[in-house]
Amino acid sequence: METYYIVFNFILGILCGSFFNVVGYRLPKEESIVFPASHCPNCNHKLGPLELIPIISYFFLGGKCKECKQKISIIYPIFELTTGALFALSYYLFGFSINYFIALTVVSVLLIIIISDIRYFIIPDEVLLVGIILLLLEKLLLGGGQLGLESLFDGVIAFLIMYLVKIIGDFMFKKESMGGGDIKLLFFFGLFLGWELSLISIFLASFIGLPISLYILLKNKSHIIPFGPFLSIAALILFFSQININDILNYLIF
Repeated sequence: METYYIVFNFILGILCGSFFNVVGYRLPKEESIVFPASHCPNCNHKLGPLELIPIISYFFLGGKCKECKQKISIIYPIFELTTGALFALSYYLFGFSINYFIALTVVSVLLIIIISDIRYFIIPDEVLLVGIILLLLEKLLLGGGQLGLESLFDGVIAFLIMYLVKIIGDFMFKKESMGGGDIKLLFFFGLFLGWELSLISIFLASFIGLPISLYILLKNKSHIIPFGPFLSIAALILFFSQININDILNYLIF
């Protein structure tokens, strides 16, 4: 029976992943996430039922639009597969519990942010706000008012730390070093990681992002690289590894 639940969550995840991609693509452009129906961004061909099946449709179409033959990015099926895997992992680690719903909230919000920030260099406030409200409600259900207040405190501390990092970065580089969305994102991190691990996520994100950023700079000569996706990946690693700050301190000391 356990296997069936894992498979169910994987299927649910790939379906949600397809929807998250639409949200991440349309919301920053202030477009409806419902209308118009899914279509090819190149020729506006409305996708049929077979073209809407996550992952499978990509290979069914040969990675091209049925009408204009424009190539479809491989990112779409990879993103859907990743969402399915993270949903399945959420159930595997937490079962059907409050922590399971916390995990789904974290995954959903961060994956939408990754898509949006990569495409438009925007972290939508609407997505963060919904995520923050859901996490606070889930924390209240999990541990009552005390846990809710502790999570809120962690969020504020994480926000202030990131704001301080921005001030230092702006001073060192003599220009804006990061956007306001990255700072607000750390508030969200604080709610589920705690402020200590939120701080660790900044360093981990920098470590993950350095080689990728160097590659982008060498290839495109672009000096605009979104930090939100690296922060989100770092937060997901820390969250699903279930590591805590004491484990990290013990490792560093011994």
